[in-house]
Amino acid sequence: MSRRLLIVDDEQSLLDFLKILFRDEGYEVITARSVADAREVLATTQPDLVLCDILMPDGNGLDLLREIKERDKAPPVLMMTAYTSTRSAIEAMKLGAYDYVSKPFDNDELKLLAEKALERADLEGENLYLKQELQERYTFSNIIGRSPKMQAVFSLIERAGRTSSTVLIHGESGTGKELIARALHYASPRSEHRFLSVNCGALPETLLESELFGHERGAFTGAVAAKKGLFLEATHGTLFLDEIGEMTPAMQVKLLRVLQERKVRKVGGTHEEDVDVRIIAATNQDLEARIADGSFREDLFYRINVIPIRLPPLRERIEDIPLLVGYFIEKYARQIDIPPKQVSAGALRMLERHDWPGNVRELENLVERCLALSTGGTIGLADLPEPLTLRRRNATPEVLLPAEGMDLEAYLDRVRERLMEEALARTDGVQTQAAELLGMTFRSFRYYAKKLGVKEDERPRDDETEPPTEPSDAQEAGTTKQATKQAKTKGS
Repeated sequence: MSRRLLIVDDEQSLLDFLKILFRDEGYEVITARSVADAREVLATTQPDLVLCDILMPDGNGLDLLREIKERDKAPPVLMMTAYTSTRSAIEAMKLGAYDYVSKPFDNDELKLLAEKALERADLEGENLYLKQELQERYTFSNIIGRSPKMQAVFSLIERAGRTSSTVLIHGESGTGKELIARALHYASPRSEHRFLSVNCGALPETLLESELFGHERGAFTGAVAAKKGLFLEATHGTLFLDEIGEMTPAMQVKLLRVLQERKVRKVGGTHEEDVDVRIIAATNQDLEARIADGSFREDLFYRINVIPIRLPPLRERIEDIPLLVGYFIEKYARQIDIPPKQVSAGALRMLERHDWPGNVRELENLVERCLALSTGGTIGLADLPEPLTLRRRNATPEVLLPAEGMDLEAYLDRVRERLMEEALARTDGVQTQAAELLGMTFRSFRYYAKKLGVKEDERPRDDETEPPTEPSDAQEAGTTKQATKQAKTKGS
């Protein structure tokens, strides 16, 4: 794709020469002999680069430069003049010109300068796009969750984001602590600056110290060049200290000193430098318990725990699972270029009953796997990994008789309700199949479904519309024995 170049100069011979010069390089060239002509061109055309003379018959090229830089997506501007003037050069650069050349100029040098100006414009445009994309991706409104606990987290992020206060995020592994940290950064006055992160448990103490504070050349074996360190790299921005509970006691002391004095000394250095950075820390540990056993400093805890945010595990926000599943299906369907798939009611109920020890990260991995491996247009129970369905199927909690006794019938009703819901989940809501799994008649299943409030996903058959009478214990036992015998006969 050719680049569009606007050349503004009152000398027609120079315009003709430059037009040929840049057309040979593949540019689409537009010329203007005055400031007024250039304004007409700019009113209807968006050039990629402008080459403009300073002294013009109807005005000053610097005035045109000002107008160009006020435009949205302003192109880079190269200024040129036959009169070398330091003052004009300084003013042009202050107004935003990419560079300044004096006539007569070297042709190759001018072409190289134009190329460099376009490369810089491309890079700035790409950086702006990526920055906008990051800001949109990590705004708290894009974090999935409608549960009351997540809504409370969003409210806290919105309020804390407007400040530069230190934040400590508590949450189990996989709950999205870094996602929340980034949302806090992009909601803050520091969003125009860098967000940097480090996992405090992933590096040994000596490397973590160098990573955070920097080092001087020759400070240790392998330090062949000086390094700034993340505290200085993130100046005016945000530094995210993930898994801060993994820090050694010695590193805790060094970090506390930096947080208190807002100064950092490089490893091997002799002088201190001021730091201006917001700290967001995260942990999956109980730091107060760590304080009690002496493995975490209490004074450091109070330094980082200015605004605490607790992320609920996925098992405490079950109502968010359908939203998360839908989001991950859309995400990975785009990545592997396939149409998004539906999830059956039974499969979704099974996901909602899983305890999710790996939290949102585990759910994301499972959805990606099911989307890639399922063959139909719907993800069903058969597409879920066997360990998940087996773990739920074999879950038989130990029951102890309380000292004060218990209501056995109520307890059995609760067990019956759970198993009936489980059977419905495994059969995608087909009651006849669910009843068969439990060794019950269809009539008995419908009776208990109505009595216990189990959700019915199948309409009753025409020949079974009359309400059944409650079966006696003997009838139920006989029916169960008969159904079991029939199931064995079918299996053989």
